[in-house]
Amino acid sequence: MQPTFVLVHGAFANSFSFAPLQAELGLLGHRSAAVDLPGHGFAATYPGAYQAPQDLEALATAPGAIKGVTLADNVAHLIGILERAKRNGPVILVSHSRGGLTATVAANQRPDLIDRIVYVSAWCPVDLSVGGYYAEPEMATVDAGALASAMVGNPAELGLLRSNFRTADPRALAAFKAAFLADGTDEEFMVFLNTFQPDENLDTGTPDDRAQADTWGRIPKSYVRLTEDTSVPVAVQDRMIREGDALTPENPYDVRTLTSSHLKWLVEPAPAARVLGEIAALLPAQS
Repeated sequence: MQPTFVLVHGAFANSFSFAPLQAELGLLGHRSAAVDLPGHGFAATYPGAYQAPQDLEALATAPGAIKGVTLADNVAHLIGILERAKRNGPVILVSHSRGGLTATVAANQRPDLIDRIVYVSAWCPVDLSVGGYYAEPEMATVDAGALASAMVGNPAELGLLRSNFRTADPRALAAFKAAFLADGTDEEFMVFLNTFQPDENLDTGTPDDRAQADTWGRIPKSYVRLTEDTSVPVAVQDRMIREGDALTPENPYDVRTLTSSHLKWLVEPAPAARVLGEIAALLPAQS
């Protein structure tokens, strides 16, 4: 039976960013479904103050639909999609960036729904919480000010993170490009930036949301390293691979590598589609 790739986006993103990858997967004969987590995609909030001309003062206080959305909400939504996909055959769960948190907890809770889990430069915390990794040497090269330079409002008051991706500040734009798509053209960067939504939820989980050996650890798993990623550096990607392998030495990661920044694999997705196709071929034959 043909597997379904279920694709989970990262922070401030949505299912739209997977469209070119889905086209490449489809041309290779693969079925896929891109997920919009709660408060994302057409459920996102774009305040009038975010439009041109912008009103940054009003934007700093405008309510957003993603307020109050939790990691548990994301997981419940994803599990519902996995249940539907599983009715049609094997499921390969693919996550990118912050989407790895949701994928990991879903795997902890419902390993029966996932035939293989794939992380593409995605967070799969094992020894530490995500916040803990940010204090580690592997994250020392990350420019923490890249997003902060365009943050709007007080997250504690808004109940969400808000970033002004429509800024024209050349310093903020340069910081964004260096963080996300340094290996892309300026035109590619601006197109991708305009697919981002301004709001993201605040919940990155607790130590209880780390990968669990007796559930997550039963699922065959792959990690696709992005060597030019400066947002989730390859050093921390490799650390998560080592920690996952130590947690389940009998079920180590199948490791693949793409020469890509955090987003270039989605801008030019043919190599990634081929890698995912190779990973799909690892599934056992279905009777």
